[in-house]
Amino acid sequence: MIPRGTGWDFVRTYGIPRRFDDAVAIALGGRSREIDLGRAQYRGWDGAERESWFANVASAGMSGAIAKRANESSKALGGKVSYLWATVTVFARWRNDQVSVTVDGERRSGRMHDVVVANGRYFGGGMMICPEADPDDGLLDVLLIGDLSKRDLLLTLPKTYRGRHLPHPKAELLRGKAVEVDAAEPLPVELDGEQPGTTPVRFDVVPRSLRLRVPA
Repeated sequence: MIPRGTGWDFVRTYGIPRRFDDAVAIALGGRSREIDLGRAQYRGWDGAERESWFANVASAGMSGAIAKRANESSKALGGKVSYLWATVTVFARWRNDQVSVTVDGERRSGRMHDVVVANGRYFGGGMMICPEADPDDGLLDVLLIGDLSKRDLLLTLPKTYRGRHLPHPKAELLRGKAVEVDAAEPLPVELDGEQPGTTPVRFDVVPRSLRLRVPA
């Protein structure tokens, strides 16, 4: 893996360096690690059923709109600032709807900002959103982010960069192999920073399906 994206979130979980020459050295001489992948089945923007893969973090809800906003910005100040500004901007205008989530048959429903489905630990330019996510345990960490107020965001957002935001009274963490998300109004789906479509969406873990070179 040679990190060339906006937020460098995938490589943070594995300690792969951002500097080009150092990343090449790991790619050539690092140890091999087999990690899980996620598979998403969702509705494309054209209304057709689609299937895609993700290696790091997927989501349904506000973070899809945040990623879209960040991708449309200049990113001149770097990935962290781009995602932080996009988060604040989108949150101010976002309106929650009723969301239904099923994780391995266990159902939750209510007003939610986001459903984060994590294989890795980081997203959004350095937010350690699921601090205990293990990319080779055969499970997806599913973080349900409830009906946050602006005060909640201001108090909690700084903690996410240190992985200190959990437990939280308006969030719940589940784990499972299969996750289904649906809502009254279609929510944007985000896969590793891209926005390929909307809900309804199903996420499945595919255990140890990618071989990655990581630091020894």
